[in-house]
Amino acid sequence: MGSILLALVLISGCASVRTLDAAKPGAPIVYSGLRLDWYSLNGGCCPLDRFGAKAPKYPALDLPASALLDTLLLPFTLAHVLGISLGVSGGL
Repeated sequence: MGSILLALVLISGCASVRTLDAAKPGAPIVYSGLRLDWYSLNGGCCPLDRFGAKAPKYPALDLPASALLDTLLLPFTLAHVLGISLGVSGGL
């Protein structure tokens, strides 16, 4: 039960989810969560301007989860950057 609660807390604050959900034009999307965490850890001043999302409260704790999720999503983010349509859609 505790691990499920921890997973929900991490996912809700996950930098990868935040940046890909932001859909800010011009924002990086390849390894975006990892980049946002790293940016925050190195004193980046304006994550909303650069990534379109707020940095997680604890970026050092989020870094491994974001690295994993960004790696799993890499084929999709690279396809998007290269302009390749994978025919995948979401929502209603």
